[in-house]
This record gives sequence, C-alpha cells and structure tokens, in this order.
Amino acid sequence: MSFDDELLLKDETSLEDPARRARLMQLLCGGALGLVPFSPAYARLFSGSARRLKAGRSIYKLKGEVLVNGQRADKRTRIRGGDTVRTGNRSRVVFAVGGDSFILRSNSELEIDGADFFIDSLRILTGRLLSVFAKRDPGQRLSMSASTATIGIRGSGVYLEVEPELTYVCTCYGQVALSANDDPDDSELIMSKNHDQPRYISSRSQQGSRILEAPVINHSNEELELLEAIVGRATPRGFGKESYEK
Repeated sequence: MSFDDELLLKDETSLEDPARRARLMQLLCGGALGLVPFSPAYARLFSGSARRLKAGRSIYKLKGEVLVNGQRADKRTRIRGGDTVRTGNRSRVVFAVGGDSFILRSNSELEIDGADFFIDSLRILTGRLLSVFAKRDPGQRLSMSASTATIGIRGSGVYLEVEPELTYVCTCYGQVALSANDDPDDSELIMSKNHDQPRYISSRSQQGSRILEAPVINHSNEELELLEAIVGRATPRGFGKESYEK
C-alpha cells in the first residue's frame, strides 16, 4: 500500500468510525471536548510544486471514484454552478470553479449552486471539504450549508467535516459568519489569520449554545497553498508562519 493510499484509508476511517462519532457526541454533551491531534502526514498529501489550472479545465487532480452529476469524471470534466460532485471510498478530487477551489475528500457529496463558473452557495451533504474563495464584490453573498450549520463566506479559506448531528468548521484565514441551523440566533462572527478559532456546531445545545470550541484537525497549510495556486493566488501574507498543531 502506498503512502498516498494509507492517507486515504486513515481519512475514511476517522470519518466513518461509529465509535469515534458516538464518543465525540458524548464529550460534547458532557461538557468536555477531546483534542483530535493534527497529523503531519496531511502536510505531505499534496507536496510538490503546484501550478495554475489550464484554461478550460476544472479538475487539477483526482483519485478513485469521482462522479459529477452521476457520471464518472476525468481531468477533462468541467464543473460549474448547478453540478453535484460526489466521491467514493478511497477517492478524492481537487478542482476549481471560477476563482474558488476545493479538495473534496473520500465519501463526500457537494452540491454547487450558481451560474456557469460563479458560485452563489454550496451545500455539503456529507464528508469533508477544504475550500478557498475569491473575494466577492460588496453585496455579493456566498454561503455554505451543512447538517447543523450555515456559514457565510467572506473571502476565506475554510475546512468542513459534516456528520448528521455535528459540523466541524475551521476558518483557516479570513472571515465567516457561523449560525446553527436549529437556532439561527445562535451565531458567531469568526475572524482568523491562522486557524485561530475552529468550531463544532452541534445539533444539541451545550451551556446555552450549539457552537463550541474545537481543535485543528485533518487539513494542512500545504493543501491551502495548493488550492490558492491552482487559481493563480497565494495564501495571505504571513499565513502559516506559526505552527497550528494542538
């Protein structure tokens, strides 16, 4: 088994393990959050020099079963507003839509809403998604929705993990507005320079709020640098100079 395959297996196991999910919900309800360690292996997942996507291309890299609107994708497949992207077991895809780019990990499903190559909103039904977004003009809104949370995006890098009763959100840099789906008044504005304020958004209230502190897990600065590079940008100045391991 290759190092790359080992990472895919680890990624799937941590997400799909029922014992992990039950333990995490128990910790949340009991008022104690266990730290999930950041693995340095993720930093090497997409090592190497990244280059801007060629004109007319959406997919930078894919592995395993990747479906766009139910059809098997390859590097020539275009992805745009109105499409649904799904990955199978031990699979992933790195792609861009306009100035926004993404890593969709194994066993994940993402719905994209927008016109052609401009995204208005995203819905991640299940799984894990790392994203970087171009700045919008004033008045242009971009939102992401998940099982328990809605995230308003304002030119940010964001990592999500979505389970039926729990959403994990790390604002890697930039600004987002978080709100709990079951109580929109339960909200928080996050401003981050370097993975400063990760959050869990639970289906259950804990000490008066569904938005809870979380560790940094399962994504790397190198992946964010790759995502910015394939749309012709760099990560913000000063980002990633300090370690964010917990």
